[in-house]
Amino acid sequence: MKISIVTPSFNQGRFIGRTIDSVLAQTGDFELDYTVIDGGSTDDTLAILRGYGARIRWRSERDAGQVDAINKGLRGTTGDVVGWLNSDDVLLPGALARVAAAFAAHPDAEWVHGRCVIIDEQDRQVRRWISAYKHFRSQRHTFENFLTENYVSQMTAFWRRAVLDEIGFLDPEIKLAFDYDLFLRLARRGAPVYIEDALACFRWYETSKSGNGFVAQLRETNEIAAAYAESRAWTRARARLKKVAIINIYRAMGLARTAFGRYPGDGIFAR
Repeated sequence: MKISIVTPSFNQGRFIGRTIDSVLAQTGDFELDYTVIDGGSTDDTLAILRGYGARIRWRSERDAGQVDAINKGLRGTTGDVVGWLNSDDVLLPGALARVAAAFAAHPDAEWVHGRCVIIDEQDRQVRRWISAYKHFRSQRHTFENFLTENYVSQMTAFWRRAVLDEIGFLDPEIKLAFDYDLFLRLARRGAPVYIEDALACFRWYETSKSGNGFVAQLRETNEIAAAYAESRAWTRARARLKKVAIINIYRAMGLARTAFGRYPGDGIFAR
């Protein structure tokens, strides 16, 4: 099996080396195809990329943003299975071997995803209870549940390349929840295989897209789900209630971070 990974990047010199190293360290019964699509960084990103020599493929040019970069990369992939890893996230050891094994064990499955660990800028694990909650919801997946909230961690998701020719690539009109839009298209065709092992780390920090724009992202998520015919009145009501609850929880966590210097729940749900 050949697995293609795309990393979109723009001025992420402080993190991208860790991202690339985590991909190149993957071993197992698969062939790796890895590409970095850089948007014309002006920090030390290009020097870091050059330092890897022939071990990675990369290009740097102005683009129309993250979605454009990911789509460019995905269109150039040659793997049987594809996914993208943002330039501040990392794969955990053995992640791609588990992905390859899941697809081999489920030849009819079109997509898989797994458990995710949340880390901060210093690679310390945080927000363990969010990881535990997403794990709980992923174990109980139904399409209706997925229409009420996005519990799939993007950096752990991989799908068969051939499916993109049928469902299309990322929608450039969606600014934040474009991963959820793609996953809903996949989920409408069939349920994912859930890998209960942790596959990747999502890096959360104040200036990241998710850290700085979670309210707008949740609003987009609700709007995308509501467009589906399967999204009945009760399903949409559940989605709205969850959105309000999640926004309030995140705001409370931000206040706790300011007051106590850490997020509530950082020391619980360890595994």
